[in-house]
Amino acid sequence: MLSIGEFSEMCHLPPQTLRYYHSEGLLVPAGVDERTGYRSYLLEQVEQAMLITVLRGTGMSVRLVRRALDEPDAAPALLEQHSAEVERRRQAQDEAIRDARAFFRSWPKVRRRHVPEMTVASKPVPGTSAGRNQDEWEEAEAAVAATVQDVVKTVESCGAVVSGPPWRALAGETPEQSRQILAGEGPCWLVKVPVTADEDALAALPGDVEVQIFEARDELSLFIPGKSSIAKYCTALSRLIPHPLDDAYADLTRMRHLLHDDGVETTAAITPIPRTSLSH
Repeated sequence: MLSIGEFSEMCHLPPQTLRYYHSEGLLVPAGVDERTGYRSYLLEQVEQAMLITVLRGTGMSVRLVRRALDEPDAAPALLEQHSAEVERRRQAQDEAIRDARAFFRSWPKVRRRHVPEMTVASKPVPGTSAGRNQDEWEEAEAAVAATVQDVVKTVESCGAVVSGPPWRALAGETPEQSRQILAGEGPCWLVKVPVTADEDALAALPGDVEVQIFEARDELSLFIPGKSSIAKYCTALSRLIPHPLDDAYADLTRMRHLLHDDGVETTAAITPIPRTSLSH
């Protein structure tokens, strides 16, 4: 029998780690002195400790390691499952690092610009919510992305050319759309894709894609890099709302969320304040 100290040296595992593995039922000592509580191990248990160390070194949880040891035939599949999850986390961390670097290279600033008139293909995003929490927000983002891909594929198949970044906007262009949003029925979002096309190409678009003229306007714009989130959306609002304007205001009912490859650009139309209001 080996003392916990001897076993610790053989396995290169600290005694506190061995105690933790014991409490989790992962590596149970061969014997425990009832009076002193001292743990002792068998030489054969070094192999099990080695396997545990190998699997834990991959970042596997104790629960998953225990299952791999209890079900040796399932261990390879569990390892592949864990490897895929590690890769997903690594990609998410890489994306977060890129976003953080982008923030500190150039902190997002509100800009004013003029947007010319353009033709857009518009389509409602089916079954979306406004995004009351992060899960709903991500679900809506996925639905928006799928609708953008669908509209882009449709317009290109009809001979039209996508002429700028697509965007999403709240679906409140008609009384019925506004009613549906207030009733929580959806759709809550519309997708807009700028296009250049002749009349024949536009006429060939299916009925669920509406051709509209986006009127020229001045607007405030704030680009935030990386994946969209509720926090980033609220940050954009907090920057756009108080931005100082002469005899005008940022109209939040006429917002756009332009979907760039490296982030989301939130804009709000600049609406002049009527002179009668200024006089009062």
